[in-house]
Amino acid sequence: MQIYNTLTRRKEVFTPIEPGKVRMYVCGMTVYDYCHLGHARVMVAFDVITRYLRHRGYDVTYVRNVTDIDDKILRRADENGETISSLTERMIEAMHEDEARLSVLPPDQEPRATRHIDDIISMVETLIGKGYAYAADNGDVYYRVRKFEGYGKLNNRDLDEMRSGARVEVDEHKEDPLDFVLWKAAKPGEASWPSPWGEGRPGWHIECSAMSKCCLGDTFDIHGGGPDLTFPHHENEIAQSEAANGTTFVNTWMHAGAVRVNQEKMSKSLGNFFTIREVLEHHDPEVVRYLLVASHYRSAINYSPDSLAEARKSLERFYNSLEGLALEGLALEEQAQEAGEPATGAVAPEFEARFTAAMDDDFNTPEALSVLFDLARELNRAKKEAPGEAPALAAELRRLGGILGLLQQDPATFLKAGASGLPLTEEEIQVKIAERAAAKQAKDFAAADAIRDELAGLGIILKDSREGTTWVFEKPQG
Repeated sequence: MQIYNTLTRRKEVFTPIEPGKVRMYVCGMTVYDYCHLGHARVMVAFDVITRYLRHRGYDVTYVRNVTDIDDKILRRADENGETISSLTERMIEAMHEDEARLSVLPPDQEPRATRHIDDIISMVETLIGKGYAYAADNGDVYYRVRKFEGYGKLNNRDLDEMRSGARVEVDEHKEDPLDFVLWKAAKPGEASWPSPWGEGRPGWHIECSAMSKCCLGDTFDIHGGGPDLTFPHHENEIAQSEAANGTTFVNTWMHAGAVRVNQEKMSKSLGNFFTIREVLEHHDPEVVRYLLVASHYRSAINYSPDSLAEARKSLERFYNSLEGLALEGLALEEQAQEAGEPATGAVAPEFEARFTAAMDDDFNTPEALSVLFDLARELNRAKKEAPGEAPALAAELRRLGGILGLLQQDPATFLKAGASGLPLTEEEIQVKIAERAAAKQAKDFAAADAIRDELAGLGIILKDSREGTTWVFEKPQG
């Protein structure tokens, strides 16, 4: 398995620190508002990565933190006239609802900054003791950036270049404008905790260094996050952790791509900023997840009506292949395959081999999906030419799709859910199906064909199988 390492800027063979085990930390949300599409991108990307690592047999410990104390949180709570804990608890609950709807599995650990204040203070004390940090006379504690020799290595930046090109906040209490805060002195009325430097709260960067150390140790396998975190957040994490712990912080750095809306950067100022729940009000969660999975995790994603429509069509192709096969039978086939038992039909081993090769190559989900489309085509062929092979092929399609968090719905339910703008009610369609069945029973095939053609003209396509007649809606063009 090869993974692209942001630190070295190349793909590397993945070798976990402890054979068979993977320790992974991903920067989570600052919970002052509802999660947006960019958060969904990171959630889904690392959910797929976790699912696949477990599929490959790794014992994965997945940690994703929550930042529940921050300037934005303080401002929003004040604007709302509510307590900080009321705001953060409400947003954390909403975040869990959003991720569940997107079929994102919960992390193994979800540490919160406010529950690790002692760990944060301890790390700051260590950095001061080693000369990497200093307490200013205003009660703040700062990190000495120039003291850390490797600063800038994640982003390939030179310190002097950063100093000349950056808009660095002027602060008379800093020794150097590049220094960043580890501990903030509390202003009157702000939430705070006691510390050796007075009442205050942690800076953002130190939170993740302390929480990851507490959950995963001084060095762990993978650290991930969104594309905007490489600098300064992850650069500062490296400086803090390696200075405090005296060892390599992370072996592999992974960053998900950005989300663009109609080819523009998503931002509130442009009016193209969408929360996950706003999107899910109008679109099937699996369609949104498919859109996020269909691009490589490092690539930018374009969110638009056209891209969502394409995602819907792709899923319909899969579910049309699966439709008409009893889910109970598929479940038995899946259980047999997971147990390594022979399937009742012939499943070409090449599909899993190709799927694994794609995902082993830096989690190449677009290539993995192309393998699933080939498998769906083979399933369609089997349904017509070799029905005995179809259940095993369908079970394989669902099993491999499940590694991506896809194709786990009842096919008929998914296909009907897309039937917005139906020209007839479902009850009226069922009446027509019953009339057609009666005509066929009476051997009045002309009447049966007329009913089928009438429904087809409205975009309602009937599908006959041994289990009965089902239907899907394909909105007529034009």
